Amino acid sequence: QNEKELQDVVKQQEEKMLQLIDKSGEVTRLKGEVSQLKRSLQRAETEAKVLWEEMRGQEPKVDAVYVQERVLLRQEVDKLRLLLLEKEDENLLLSDKY
Repeated sequence: QNEKELQDVVKQQEEKMLQLIDKSGEVTRLKGEVSQLKRSLQRAETEAKVLWEEMRGQEPKVDAVYVQERVLLRQEVDKLRLLLLEKEDENLLLSDKY
């Protein structure tokens, strides 16, 4: 009987572990989605910022290629800024770890 109870407890623990693994996978997937949404939001904000700047000082004809180039450059700067912040965070974590 003790062996049967022990097997039941082990089975319950295995089921709980599988549930935790499933939840962990779900959390990881959701974090990925959030990250993707943040990048999309950043791109949209960058485009809006550049377009707003162009519209404020708009001349009769605004060159669409020029505006697109400005958007791409601003996106690149924002991407580099984000990478720098991530590296700084990684460095802080490593220095705290050691």
